[in-house]
Amino acid sequence: MKLKLPFLFLALSLFFSKLTSAQYVSERSVDIAIGYGLSAPYDDVSVTGTGFYLQGEYVHPLTTWFELRPYIGVIFAKTRFTDDEPPGPRFRSDSNGALLGGKARLVAPIPWVAPYVEGGIGVSIGSFETFSSGTDLQASGLIYHIPFAVGLALGPQNNFDIAFTYYFHPTVRQFAGAAAFGVSIPLD
Repeated sequence: MKLKLPFLFLALSLFFSKLTSAQYVSERSVDIAIGYGLSAPYDDVSVTGTGFYLQGEYVHPLTTWFELRPYIGVIFAKTRFTDDEPPGPRFRSDSNGALLGGKARLVAPIPWVAPYVEGGIGVSIGSFETFSSGTDLQASGLIYHIPFAVGLALGPQNNFDIAFTYYFHPTVRQFAGAAAFGVSIPLD
C-alpha cells in the first residue's frame, strides 16, 4: 500500500500537468485602459476626488483562464469644492501618482462576454491625501497598494474590456480607481 500511494500521486501529477500545459495560450498582448478616475476614503465614500486614469498592461496568458499582468499607470483624482458649501472642514480624498505592480487575472473563457476578476500587489509613487471625519493622513513618495478589479472582456477575441478597477492604499486609508474602457493589442 505504501508503494501504491506515491505511484498514484506521481501518475495523477503527470496526467494533470499534461492537461494544464495543453491549455497554454501563447498570444501575448498589451492592454491599454483609460477611464474616469476617482478616490475615496475607506470610512466615508461620500467624500470623493475625481479625475483621470490611464494604465498599460503586458498580458502573459498561462492558460485560457489564468493570466499574469504586470502594469504601469497613472491616476489623477482631486476633490473639487464649490463656493456654496457650508462652512467647516473641507473633507477630501486626493490621489496623484504613478501605479506599478503585478496582477493575476482569473477569467471565464467565454467568447464575446468573458467575466473576470483580478488581484495583486503594487506600489504607488506620488502624493496621496485623505481627510475625512475619521481620517487625516498624507503620504508622498513610494507607498504600496493592493489592486482589485472586476470586469468583462468583450468581442469574439475578448480584445475589448470594461472594468471597475481599484487600488487600495492602506497607508492613507483610501482607495483610488476607475470605471475604465480598454483595448488589447496583440504582440504575436
